[in-house]
Amino acid sequence: MALIKQSLVVVFLVVSLLLSGCVEQEEKVYKVGMLNGLGVFLEEIPPAFKAKMTELGYIEGDNIIYEVQATMFEPEKERQILEQFVNDEVDLIYTFPTEVSMAAKAVIEGTGVPMIFSIANIEGTGLVDSVQQPGGNITGVRYPGPDLAIKRFEVMHEIVPNATVMWVPYQRGYPIVENQMEVLHPAANAVGVTIIEFPADDAAELQAEFDRITASGNIGFDAILFIPEPLSTFPEPYAVMGKFAYENNIPIAGLIMQVGGNATIFGINVDIPKTGQQAALLADKILRGMPAGSIPVVSSESYFEINYNAAQYFGLNISEGLLAKADNIIS
Repeated sequence: MALIKQSLVVVFLVVSLLLSGCVEQEEKVYKVGMLNGLGVFLEEIPPAFKAKMTELGYIEGDNIIYEVQATMFEPEKERQILEQFVNDEVDLIYTFPTEVSMAAKAVIEGTGVPMIFSIANIEGTGLVDSVQQPGGNITGVRYPGPDLAIKRFEVMHEIVPNATVMWVPYQRGYPIVENQMEVLHPAANAVGVTIIEFPADDAAELQAEFDRITASGNIGFDAILFIPEPLSTFPEPYAVMGKFAYENNIPIAGLIMQVGGNATIFGINVDIPKTGQQAALLADKILRGMPAGSIPVVSSESYFEINYNAAQYFGLNISEGLLAKADNIIS
């Protein structure tokens, strides 16, 4: 009888351990809330992020669920979406670009919900304490706005060395512009170039300014330079600027754009899919238990394209050295 009791105890313990192991092996299903605040990134960042997460072992619908939301300069809607993410107890919030990332930081404060950002400037935005120690349960992929602004200016100056005045349009009130202009003006002044800033809300405002310039009979600038900001990324505003540039033989560049056959000469921007992949690597660390605020911020890599046909239209010479630096040449 004692032997039978001992056997039953052993069986009970084995069964308990097996059941305990099954419970422990039950995989957690992570929830990630993604908010895109600018439409141009929606087709590239979420797919790249998800693909990299799949490589890392997170299978959508199996052990991870994504809720992807998008807005377009809608602060109140963005706040509501972010608050809903928190209420839904997501394991991670991923935001892009700068504006919604700043909003997300405010919403998650004190909630314990970690977040990562990408396509977001950290200079002048207060997103992080430092690159090495972001703090505040936040980390992300830095958008190197000031660096890109300088690179775009330097290439424009090399291609159009006789341009002494450059017209720089941008979205009025956008948070990443001021920091770029702080570095752009000194760089331009150092080589004898004047920067004319033109903040605008939309294509209609741009058209009104071009109508005024045309009526005056004095254009007043030699090139149109796009810095990293939203206005120049939308087809409607670019269509207005591209048309004016081509009608007046004013070189236009900074970002690769083309509407109605009017194309920019070159573009320097970040590799957007690669940025989504970099964000996934950070997300993996957070979901594995690392505090977001202790994970160093990384920077997106730049990507340089030249539209050789556009350069030829404006009668510009692209040096062999510059062509060799390009990641892509459109011809």
